[in-house]
Amino acid sequence: MNMPFETAKLHDCRDAFTAMLEDLAAENHAIVAVCNDSVGSSKLGGFRDKFPQRLINVGIAEQNMVGVGAGLANSGKIPFVCAASPFLTGRALEQIKADVAYSQTNVKLVGISSGMAYGELGPTHHSIEDFAWIRALPNVPVIAPADRIETAAAVKWAAEHDGGCFLRLSRVGVPDLLPEDHVFELGKANILRDGDDVTLIANGVLSHRAMIAASLLEQRGIQARVLNMASVRPIDQDAILTAARDTGAILTCEEHTTFGGLGSAVAEVIVDHHPVPMTRLGVPGVFAHTASANALLDDFGMSPDAIADSAAELLTRKG
Repeated sequence: MNMPFETAKLHDCRDAFTAMLEDLAAENHAIVAVCNDSVGSSKLGGFRDKFPQRLINVGIAEQNMVGVGAGLANSGKIPFVCAASPFLTGRALEQIKADVAYSQTNVKLVGISSGMAYGELGPTHHSIEDFAWIRALPNVPVIAPADRIETAAAVKWAAEHDGGCFLRLSRVGVPDLLPEDHVFELGKANILRDGDDVTLIANGVLSHRAMIAASLLEQRGIQARVLNMASVRPIDQDAILTAARDTGAILTCEEHTTFGGLGSAVAEVIVDHHPVPMTRLGVPGVFAHTASANALLDDFGMSPDAIADSAAELLTRKG
């Protein structure tokens, strides 16, 4: 990071999403937005004002929303279907499977306020299973940008991509990590920091926490590599295997259950090709309780200090 975390400006990735969407829509009249009575939480007010005929609000009907998106795609439109991630993925999973994945329609699914971003609204509003649900489906890339820059780049990529995808966006403020000219590449990780003792792999709001943890580890004489793994499916096998060979230990941290998400995807690569000691941090197979988003991450062992401690413990298991 270019400055201490405590003084870095925090950005809401939803702002970057809608700003880029409006810019793209001004150039491409095929781009439309579909939402479930979530104009405010999806920050689509500006899009609605600029393109009133190109925002379709279906009300609180997520299954119908995905079907409408598929119909628009089949008519030549490029729909960005936006809703709170727990309801987009959980309530409309059958429609995502049949109307987007199986039918291979050009629908861009945008899960807003993902992970535990809703905090105080509790377990019904936490979206800590969405990686697992969507990652199991063919034909739907799963992407979790780490900052506003990567969010904008991923939205641009999605608009140009011929096919469906799932963009997982948080509402929790995060600092900039990637350069302003960053270009998103599906299936490619970014090395945010190099090191040869241990590798930390994260995405979304956890990437900047991993960076802070790496700085804390440096104070202990431990050099940590940090990989930002925005693309969960497809995943960057080359970056994972290179990290395994170079550092000999891998720690993943994610705002998701430890079943079926980023850690599982990385472990699948490791166990198949180059087994090394590994630790997976996340929500350990329970319903996350009610607290602020940042407090929940801390409670589940993903404060920067706790990540650093877990990495240091992992090093004791290296051969």
